[in-house]
Amino acid sequence: MSRKRVLIVGGTGYLGQHVLQGFSEIQETAPCDLAFTHHSSPPPQALLNAFPTVLPFSVDLKTGIGFEAISHQFGPPDVVVNCAALSVPRACEMDPAAAISVNVPCSLVNWLSSLEESNYLLIHLSTDQVYEGVKSFYKEDDEVVPVNVYGKSKVAAEQFITEKCSNYAILRSSIIFGPQTISPVSKSLPIQWVDGVLSKGNTTEFFHDEFRCPVYVKDVVGIILALSKTWISEAKQRKLLLNVGGPDRVSRVQMAETVADIRGYNLSLIKSVSASSVDRGVMSPTDISMDITKLVQTIGISPVSFRDGVRLTLEL
Repeated sequence: MSRKRVLIVGGTGYLGQHVLQGFSEIQETAPCDLAFTHHSSPPPQALLNAFPTVLPFSVDLKTGIGFEAISHQFGPPDVVVNCAALSVPRACEMDPAAAISVNVPCSLVNWLSSLEESNYLLIHLSTDQVYEGVKSFYKEDDEVVPVNVYGKSKVAAEQFITEKCSNYAILRSSIIFGPQTISPVSKSLPIQWVDGVLSKGNTTEFFHDEFRCPVYVKDVVGIILALSKTWISEAKQRKLLLNVGGPDRVSRVQMAETVADIRGYNLSLIKSVSASSVDRGVMSPTDISMDITKLVQTIGISPVSFRDGVRLTLEL
């Protein structure tokens, strides 16, 4: 049987690098050819050194320029993991056209659809911000009522994929946290940021009235690997929508308190404030905690608790 091909779109981002690492670690038991796309040129040397057999491709998701090179040099992929996104809500709010052009994978899906004899699974990362945020523990079949441009662009992406793709798994992810990547990303990582400010003894404000279900990055990778392995071995039609979060509904205050408790920092450094006290230049949903029953039942993976994920992130 010929080796299967896996393409990671947005392979230089935080999740993309962790997914690359995940696929690389299972090569002995589930060998496949790997490639990734990047927007920055050239791709980080540390990433190329870590994965010397993985093929990098420069692709502009807005125009689709670069996908043809993948067709010729790599071939039609069997699994596509789309981690690419403009995911900073304020940036999306300031440039809605850019948010739509990057977050709705038109050029990617159009390219995949143009390939002859292409039978692929698209694993697409969506967000908990598709939900309105007016209750706790949203289920996948609850109505999507995004309150900001970022959420609206991700809803548009979900609709596009469900209309255009024969086989897909859409993963509505909460905040993803965990260790730094092989080639460090420039954005601040949530647990490391909290650890950094508290370790300096700085009193810092955290919201007590916004709730999410943060998920440990290696659990997200495990879910993506499980979906990919099943598709590669069975190739049964797959149309799946899953909430991907951790088991715990936590506020920013509770996140900070967990880090402080594990590290032994003074809890008085954590100043509890309302989200409404800060103008972030963008509407933010209040409670987008998610019910992950379907995830656990469908994939058979139970994400670790927030506390255990923090311990793993801080390597304690």
